[in-house]
Amino acid sequence: MEERGGGGGGGGGGAAAAGGESELVSIPATPRVATPPFTPDILSTSHSRALTPSGQRSPRQMSSSLVSPAGGVKTPRTPWTPSSLISPRFLSPIGTPMKRVLINMKGYLEEVGHLTKLNPQDAWLPITESRNGNAHYSAFHNLNAGIGFQALLLPVAFAFLGWTWGILSLTIAYFWQLYTLWLLVRLHEAVPGRRYNRYVELAQAAFGERLGVWLALFPTVYLSAGTATAIILIGGETMKLFFQIVCGPVCQTNPLSTIEWYLVFTSLCIVLSQLPNLNSIAGLSLIGAVTAITYTTMAWVLSVSQPRSPTISYQPLSLPSFSASSFTVLNALGIVAFAFRGHNLALEIQATMPSTFKHPAYVPMWRGAKVAYAFIAMCLFPIAIGGFWAYGNQMPQGGILGALYAFHIQDIPRGLLATTFLLVVFNCLSSFQIYSMPVFDSFEAGYTGRTNRPCSLWVRCGFRVFYGFISFFIGIALPFLSSIAGLLGGLTLPVTFAYPCFMWVLIKKPRRYTFNWYLNWTLGILGTAFSLAFSAGGVWSMVNSGLKLKFFKPN
Repeated sequence: MEERGGGGGGGGGGAAAAGGESELVSIPATPRVATPPFTPDILSTSHSRALTPSGQRSPRQMSSSLVSPAGGVKTPRTPWTPSSLISPRFLSPIGTPMKRVLINMKGYLEEVGHLTKLNPQDAWLPITESRNGNAHYSAFHNLNAGIGFQALLLPVAFAFLGWTWGILSLTIAYFWQLYTLWLLVRLHEAVPGRRYNRYVELAQAAFGERLGVWLALFPTVYLSAGTATAIILIGGETMKLFFQIVCGPVCQTNPLSTIEWYLVFTSLCIVLSQLPNLNSIAGLSLIGAVTAITYTTMAWVLSVSQPRSPTISYQPLSLPSFSASSFTVLNALGIVAFAFRGHNLALEIQATMPSTFKHPAYVPMWRGAKVAYAFIAMCLFPIAIGGFWAYGNQMPQGGILGALYAFHIQDIPRGLLATTFLLVVFNCLSSFQIYSMPVFDSFEAGYTGRTNRPCSLWVRCGFRVFYGFISFFIGIALPFLSSIAGLLGGLTLPVTFAYPCFMWVLIKKPRRYTFNWYLNWTLGILGTAFSLAFSAGGVWSMVNSGLKLKFFKPN
């Protein structure tokens, strides 16, 4: 009878004594001096290996390596340990439940994937508060953000570019921005364990903390707050035209002024902005997408169905000097670039989706984006080509809606014309929400960062009312914002066409001098150069056309 020893010899011996259990070793009938003494440490080690974690004796026998040829016992070199806790050898009564736990844990870790580090503050902010988005939400949001009032200005660009250059520039811009959208979708989780939920965050990761803010903050702020202000101007003016079409001469006695229509539209936007987060406005985005597809289709169908003017011409508008014509063409290309907006919201939309190792967020995001941009192509190309075919270089600066109102107010049934304008109003109300969401997110991020608690209902409501009326005030102070689409297209072009290419090279680091490396550097440099050229063209167009910057004097 031997006692246990080893690494915890005293403790092991006490346990054996307490249990009253001992191991009997049969000794052959030989003289006592011929039998080497048993070492307690060795027997305790082998005995401890013979017991399962439940305290029962294991059927595994003592290893033959412990017995010397002379019949003695030698010290083992390394104790035996199971190669895997979920191997078939682990057959104790606890083995099966533990195996199930470990398998479930393994599956959970595979689902979690690279164990994304979540910022607790994200659970309080409008963009990341809800992460139950899907491919349908992606399609709704991208459609709502991708089609808007800027599509109505495409025939104006064609009047300066003509058929060939107009169609060619629109086609190149469409596939270029589709490629950069794919880059942004894949860069959302480019670094394992990190999700870039906002465009500025990705820019900081690529260009550095300070440079990323300087490069990305202004264009993204304009594309959010500036677009929301322009939407108020377009929505208010369209509501005024809708009211005039519906009422006719009956309502001419005491009509609302333009500022009052801006106020009516802003009030409606503020009411709808009380929805808490980006996923909660998916229904509004669906309405915005349906109305955008409908009114763009109605605009070009109604234009094409009417007889054309006998004096129509499809020759590009030319100016006396070469430099003047060049700047005009650059301004028109800026209008084409401004038609493709929404990339500043791509990462925010993808941030609303759950992401795991097996089911990353880019899969539903890209699936919805492909459907959305197929519909966007079905809207932008017909309205540009159909509008230019119907009006040629007689297209007014206000776009195809202005042409409908100016040329066919007496020809088109008043109900159809009023419906078209009403759909534009609905689309503007929906677009205001999705473009304002990053601003709401910034307001609440500042509040929660200072107070370390989520915004209450009243604080959130106060932020959104404040933002709505600030946009209204800017719209009154700068009523010409919607008339400088070429300049704004040039200023915001890098967000869509240049920055994603640079960020892909800096974060993904493709091999130098490969096709991928050359492609992204070339597109990024071209996008930056076009941005400068289009901005110059927009400024020249403003000066040449004599645009009067009437502050606080809306039309």
